[in-house]
Amino acid sequence: MHRLDARTMAQITDLRVAGDEGVLDHARRRPRRAGLTEDGRLVILAADHPARMVTAVGEDPIAMGDRADYLGRIVRVLGEGHVDGLMGTPDILEEVLAVDYLSVLRGEDSFLDEKLLVGCMNRGGLWGTTFEMDDTFTAFEAPQMVAMNLDAAKMMFRLDPMDYASGRTITACARAIDRCVDTGLTVFLEPLPVTFNDGKYAVDNSVENLVKVCGVASGLGKTSWKTWLKLPWGVDYSRVAAATTCPILMLGGPAKGGIAGLLGELSQGLAAGHNVRGALVGRNVLFPGDLDPAMAAAAVWGIVHRGLSAEEALGVVAGD
Repeated sequence: MHRLDARTMAQITDLRVAGDEGVLDHARRRPRRAGLTEDGRLVILAADHPARMVTAVGEDPIAMGDRADYLGRIVRVLGEGHVDGLMGTPDILEEVLAVDYLSVLRGEDSFLDEKLLVGCMNRGGLWGTTFEMDDTFTAFEAPQMVAMNLDAAKMMFRLDPMDYASGRTITACARAIDRCVDTGLTVFLEPLPVTFNDGKYAVDNSVENLVKVCGVASGLGKTSWKTWLKLPWGVDYSRVAAATTCPILMLGGPAKGGIAGLLGELSQGLAAGHNVRGALVGRNVLFPGDLDPAMAAAAVWGIVHRGLSAEEALGVVAGD
């Protein structure tokens, strides 16, 4: 239902082997929207997880490792139009651009025109490694994003007060913000307070730590004027929203096998503060159990852009 067909996957590889510049030319010619957002809110699909060795969905440890399935789900969501854009690492954005390029060559309409394309910059903190907190910048750099006609950049730091590597990542994010601002790119910054237990890092979404990390993130770089924050939902979210004037996009976290939980959190989060402006979500939309990913995206879109309640958005999923 979702996966790209073998012919398209083979064509993408053939384009790589030939060193075909058509895909990059297609990216450079891509019409962009006049502004970042048309109504002050955003729904962006996140597709940068495999580059950090995060491939599990439910009980399947490598579900996101099937590239034909993964790309097919992304293209399905983009093609139906219920997202403002896509955030990904260079390989993902190039492959999606390649699919769009091949579609246009066949005489079909582009599904990327006036969509935001956001480049992910740091994926070096591989999941489960001893250097996970040292989240080095291993993907896009600002000049390459400008050359590819991208709209914005995304970066992250995880804050473990007991791990020195967190400080190096925070410093690297500050310098990356400076480079992005100098080249006119909007920044989506994901600051995550974490704890280390049983050999794993877990997000600490307590109100105290989310408020504190908001203060750190808002102060990074030589200006915060083009910074949006990507934050998880937590209880007493109004206090989190009140910790910054930066616009906030909510993240979805691990796939839960359904969409109801995400919709409830998103609805509560959007009501918590004027600066909560949408969602930057990936796994919960791309892998929503038996649900069509496009329908999951439509439900999120309904809450963010149409002001639907969680219950009304679930009605969209059910086809009511």
